[in-house]
Amino acid sequence: MDTAMTYAVIAGSGSFLPERVVSNDELAAELATRNIATSDAWIVERTGIRQRHLAERGVTTSQLATLAARRALEDAGVQASDVDLIIVATSTPDFVFPSTACLVQANLGAKGGAAFDVQAVCSGFVYALSTADAFMRAGRARCALVIGAEVFSRILDWNDRSTCVLFGDGAGAVVLKASSQPGILAAQLHADGSQTKILCAAGNVAYGDVTGDPFLRMDGQAVFKQAVTVLDRSARDVCAEAGVDLADVDWLVPHQANVRILNFLARKLHVPAEKVVITVDSHANTSAASVPLALDAARRDGRVQPGQLVLMQGVGGGFTWGSVLVRM
Repeated sequence: MDTAMTYAVIAGSGSFLPERVVSNDELAAELATRNIATSDAWIVERTGIRQRHLAERGVTTSQLATLAARRALEDAGVQASDVDLIIVATSTPDFVFPSTACLVQANLGAKGGAAFDVQAVCSGFVYALSTADAFMRAGRARCALVIGAEVFSRILDWNDRSTCVLFGDGAGAVVLKASSQPGILAAQLHADGSQTKILCAAGNVAYGDVTGDPFLRMDGQAVFKQAVTVLDRSARDVCAEAGVDLADVDWLVPHQANVRILNFLARKLHVPAEKVVITVDSHANTSAASVPLALDAARRDGRVQPGQLVLMQGVGGGFTWGSVLVRM
């Protein structure tokens, strides 16, 4: 393999959201049938979320990932047969194994290249993007699909108002191509496993039975405090690594968890609100899918332009976090 082309550039992006859109009012009415009180005003005030997309029962993560991948390949002008690496970031895989990435590979008819999943929850896409970049810098891949995809509705306790209003389903993808010019300028990944309990889904299947708690559980206040602290430091560190002034970043594309977190982070970083891509209002927290969904939305509506600097950030259960600085 020619190893002279040692950089990875984003050549295209794509996304897919399930057809079913559930507004806050519709969700509140559904919860009211179980004597759980909430409202559109309550959800919007605390989260900024106005609606979410929910997959129908039986729709899998690999199906959403495949649809997003096809749109990214089309956007990049790349054939599936050109892809030699597929990484899927997900916490809701179709199976224990094979990996969701292998299922996507089969759906695309792109067999032969490496395919595997990354599990870092809401930081998953940033982890996967950094991993693909390392493969390409090492000359181990020339054309990669990096996908974040989730069907989080499968692991939500719909009797827990504090979590069920926050999440949605979806998938986003990018195509990376080898280049002689830098695209991904710097990346930093971190974790603190001692913070596991503030955000987790601690159940599993063993000996044919579900053991532990199969639903997502979250300490919202602890997550908020951790998220803004680590993302602030991560943004500064990754820009320093790249030799870029934070003020020169054109767009901040953070994990779409909660608009209050995004606004607080922007203020800490002294990033103007108009430079922060926010899509959480339209699709809620889609975990590993949220960053590529936001990036694709901003590319397609013309905000993100070639040559601009984009800082993508993820933070999630594990506790994990990370940042990737990209020249589009």
